[in-house]
Amino acid sequence: MPSENIDLKQILNAYYAPPKHPVIVEVPPYDYLMADGAGNPNHNPQFEAATSALYSLSYTIRFAYKAATSNAYTVMPLEGLWWSQEMDTFIGREKDAWQWTLMILQPEFITSAMVEQARTEALRKKKLTPAQNTALRYERYHAGTCVTMMHIGSYDDETENIAWMHSFAAEQGYQLHGLHQEIYLSDPRKTEPAKMKTVLRQPVRPL
Repeated sequence: MPSENIDLKQILNAYYAPPKHPVIVEVPPYDYLMADGAGNPNHNPQFEAATSALYSLSYTIRFAYKAATSNAYTVMPLEGLWWSQEMDTFIGREKDAWQWTLMILQPEFITSAMVEQARTEALRKKKLTPAQNTALRYERYHAGTCVTMMHIGSYDDETENIAWMHSFAAEQGYQLHGLHQEIYLSDPRKTEPAKMKTVLRQPVRPL
């Protein structure tokens, strides 16, 4: 039987390639690897360790799945849930006050048992440290009804588009509900800031 290469971003195109203007979407629940943290993400050892752990375990799961089935799939991009105890510090980009959950979506055919087996393998091969392993969890997250759009540009230039999304949601009869979410489609180490693509997503509910 021929092997298959599953392009998850293409399958989930409606959620990972929105237009460059706000739209309302209904995002189903998905399973994610997650890691929590706080503080400015720039030059933050905790943020870097969480990112490294999420990718290391995601690729270990992918390699194990391919070895077992001969099929491959794309590892999904890094995502983040962002919030602050004071909304003004979030809107004002006061990053030291931010809290975050980083996460990577896992395909529906990946089970919790497969994740645990991959943890053991990643630890054995020292792709994860014990501390990184402890910090990771496998959990379902349901964003639900959201306003979303594609942001082109640097992370620090998102404010105007976030405000546009919030206004659009109110115009459509919704109020903000839940945590601001971002999906990082570009590698900031390889992409000019003005060309970076980030999916912005905000859960909402009817007024």
